[in-house]
Amino acid sequence: MLINTVEILILLGLGLLAGSLGGLLGIGGSIIMIPALVIIFGERDWGTQHLFQASAMLVNVAVALPASIRHRQAGALDKRLFRIMLPITMFFIIMGVLVSDQLEGDMLRQLFAVFLVYVAIVNIRRLIRPVSRPDGPDHPVQLGKVTWLRGSFCGGVMGTMAGLLGIGGGGVAVPLIQTVCHLRLRTCIAVSANVMCITAGVGAVTKMSSLHRHDGDWRSALILALLLAPTAVLGAFIGAGLTHRLPIRTVRAVFVVVVLMTAAKMGGVV
Repeated sequence: MLINTVEILILLGLGLLAGSLGGLLGIGGSIIMIPALVIIFGERDWGTQHLFQASAMLVNVAVALPASIRHRQAGALDKRLFRIMLPITMFFIIMGVLVSDQLEGDMLRQLFAVFLVYVAIVNIRRLIRPVSRPDGPDHPVQLGKVTWLRGSFCGGVMGTMAGLLGIGGGGVAVPLIQTVCHLRLRTCIAVSANVMCITAGVGAVTKMSSLHRHDGDWRSALILALLLAPTAVLGAFIGAGLTHRLPIRTVRAVFVVVVLMTAAKMGGVV
């Protein structure tokens, strides 16, 4: 695996961009990282969709860990839901990775393109009708409905999507937990981050152990992750700090355009 100085700088910048957008918009950095890696390194003999997903999973651990610690310190974590979701998500992320290993890279890219369209639609809806953040003590979303069945469903969906596509799963899990378990947004984000910082590591190890089947090398995945992770963590802190300073609607609109263009590229439309 050969990467020149310019490409190293590009990877550092990519980590910063992915982390910043993740912190700013509450999305997973994989949504930016994986398509960018495909575009930058997709033509290399070592560059495969499977390898890029393994790298993104490793970076997700680095980004989610400090966030999960902050959420715990703030007392936002619903420990019961966390205990329910963790083993379920862990099982399904392994299953998702095993399923992804049966698919060709082109198929995975097309599935990821479909997921990007979903992300764009969600953000378009938020542009049209911004999501309120109900933190008041009387808001009904705080009347949590945490049961084993509800938590297992959320964990199953989160793990399957994360393992199949190489994403953290928070972009899917947070709105799902909010809808199914009726918890406030901050609690949903806290549960998702705490689950992700463990399950993403499990998914990454599982994915890396099978890279040889797809002409990939776990060492290459590790190198990419090590180059992306430091600036991604920094970007996550920066993005979170900018959330209340920048016009989010403008940033979200630009993000939607970029995501749709990327989906078209990965889906083979352009």
